[in-house]
Amino acid sequence: MVVNKRYYTLLLSAIVLIGFVATSLIGYFVAKDSLTDRLQQEMLPLTSDNIYSEIQRDLLQPLLISSLMANDVFVFDWINNGEQDANRMTSYLAQIQKKYNTITAFFVSESSGNYYHPSGVLKRVSPANPDDHWYFEARNSHNPYVINIDRDTADKKRLSIFVNYRIEDKSGKFIGVIGVGLSLQTVVELIENYQKRYGREIYFVNRQGEVMLQSSQYRSELHLQNKSGLDKAFLKVLTSPSASFSFKTSGGNMLYLNSRLVPEFDWYLIVEQVNDPSSHRIETAFLINLAVAVVISMIVLALAHFAVRGYHDKLEMMATQDKLTGVTSRQVFEFYFKQAVARGKRRDESLSLVLLDIDLFKLVNDSYGHEAGDRVLTRVAQLIKSHVREEDVVCRWGGEEFLVLLSGCDLQHARDISELIRSAVAGLQFHFNNKVVHITVSAGLAEMQTDELLGQVVERADHHLYAAKRAGRNCIKPEPDEEATT
Repeated sequence: MVVNKRYYTLLLSAIVLIGFVATSLIGYFVAKDSLTDRLQQEMLPLTSDNIYSEIQRDLLQPLLISSLMANDVFVFDWINNGEQDANRMTSYLAQIQKKYNTITAFFVSESSGNYYHPSGVLKRVSPANPDDHWYFEARNSHNPYVINIDRDTADKKRLSIFVNYRIEDKSGKFIGVIGVGLSLQTVVELIENYQKRYGREIYFVNRQGEVMLQSSQYRSELHLQNKSGLDKAFLKVLTSPSASFSFKTSGGNMLYLNSRLVPEFDWYLIVEQVNDPSSHRIETAFLINLAVAVVISMIVLALAHFAVRGYHDKLEMMATQDKLTGVTSRQVFEFYFKQAVARGKRRDESLSLVLLDIDLFKLVNDSYGHEAGDRVLTRVAQLIKSHVREEDVVCRWGGEEFLVLLSGCDLQHARDISELIRSAVAGLQFHFNNKVVHITVSAGLAEMQTDELLGQVVERADHHLYAAKRAGRNCIKPEPDEEATT
């Protein structure tokens, strides 16, 4: 019974704890997956969109400037006059550069091949020169302009953004390329601003995966082609207009990456983040939930333990004790009898039963009511218990019958104890309806014989009890002189 109680308590605790842990784990993984998806599908792409939008905004003004230059009457007249007086064109370009605060302004003539710059004619473009590839690309383009990033012809150390605007006459004949140059510092500052604001790495790579533009804090070991874990996704980045994915680095960190092609540069804008900061908060929340789950489980365990123990003790008491008198119930008496028999065999001791019956008890009930009868039963039970040892068992055997199990007690000793009980009961006084009522008990004794069953011993005790009743009540049977014939 105790084992079962412990088993069910532990089982209940395990179920509660597993339930809490499972709920916490499910919540943790759902939240983590949700944040991962949100980071990949929303947050990083949104950063890319914002950067791309700002790049387009920064390119809008130089595009307008180049468009005005390509449609300027001065430019058409100067070209139609055979490009006489180169100083007029260089002066015009210098004014454009100063007025719009660009890093350069330029014009390349299709007829002469001259490269005009605010500082003069720098050179003549040639298809054989790789540095002039941009010009022939613009000449052959079907778009009104081409944007490219290249070294400045006037300053080879400076990488700039150039807007190459095609010039066509009224008949649609191509006559040259004109435009302005912008410093890449604006884009670099934009990258650094976003990195500082969001804690994400932002850089540009070309179609070969080489890093072309990054912030001043960019670490060379993080170049796209050198990233640990990116070898399988490398081609996906460089062949898709946009992509979002995550992977683990060799250091065990989780890296989230979003790429998108910027067609104006023909570069890929890469936005990446290592170890989503929200994951730390989720893990902290998970550990807190887990700790709360354990605490709650312990509380539930304690409450369940006390509740089960309380109910168990109550049920045990209900099952083993008589509700009215508090003595042992008849249902468990056989269990105590077997224990006493086994103990008696080990110790080679006698065992006796005393069957007591309250005389004329029905008369008490009929005359003074059942409440009076209950008081008599309770008081007699208390008196019997007070005259036996703690290891002896007092059992309510029937309505007004009590069976007393006396361990290590022969018939003579049992008679002495029974006489003390009989005498004490006879001296009791009960007050019912202003009347003093005396009661008595009769008793039958039986000492257990070898291999005798409980029913057989009780039957002999019951036989002697009836003999006591027939003898006038308030006595004990068998008498000493009857012992030899019993």
